[in-house]
Amino acid sequence: MRTSLRLAASGLALSLFAAPVLAQGSYPAPNGDRVDANGLPTTRSTPAEHAQTEQLNAQIQAGNAAADDQVTQQAAQNQAVVDAQTAASSAQAAANQAQYDQQKQQYQQQLQNNQAAQQNYEDRTHAYYDLRSRYSAERAAYHRGLWPDRFRTWRLESDAGLVGSRVEIVDGDHVGTVDSVARSPAGRVEALYVTLDSGKQVWIDEADIRFDQGGRVVMTNLDRADLRAMSDERL
Repeated sequence: MRTSLRLAASGLALSLFAAPVLAQGSYPAPNGDRVDANGLPTTRSTPAEHAQTEQLNAQIQAGNAAADDQVTQQAAQNQAVVDAQTAASSAQAAANQAQYDQQKQQYQQQLQNNQAAQQNYEDRTHAYYDLRSRYSAERAAYHRGLWPDRFRTWRLESDAGLVGSRVEIVDGDHVGTVDSVARSPAGRVEALYVTLDSGKQVWIDEADIRFDQGGRVVMTNLDRADLRAMSDERL
């Protein structure tokens, strides 16, 4: 009897030591609840769940990093566009300012030229009147040829573009070019200031001039010798 009990106790001890050691973690119970190795309810994740969680976290981190990179790149592109637009605006503003300055300078230069031309015109007009009064008797004695029929009734027109027109005598010979015009206060042409081919200059009264508008030619019935004599007249 004692031997039987001893054998039974030994078998019980062997069974206890031979029982497998269960791994740490949780396991689904038959009823669907999560239990640990001792069969007690637990909320601890399984190794598969740990791996899935880590995978999800890695995906989220990768997605966040990609989103951050995209935001950074988009911000850099936007800044580049803004910088380019700013540079273009600055360049356009500088170009506009330069154009304005150039136009302003040209306008001021043109204004000065016009003022100088107006002063020159006034000076020449006064010189013409002084010269005409002083040499009226001598000029009355100059020889004048007969006008051809087609020029006889023609007169200078106040709005005619006379400056730059060539000047011819009645036989058709070229003798000079119109340099400027003397007008009365009412605007009527009273004389032309002509630069002769010799380089000398002379005033020719309106009465001694006809204008061929078709050919843009100024005709005078004074002869070449008298024009040379007139160019030597001085106040």
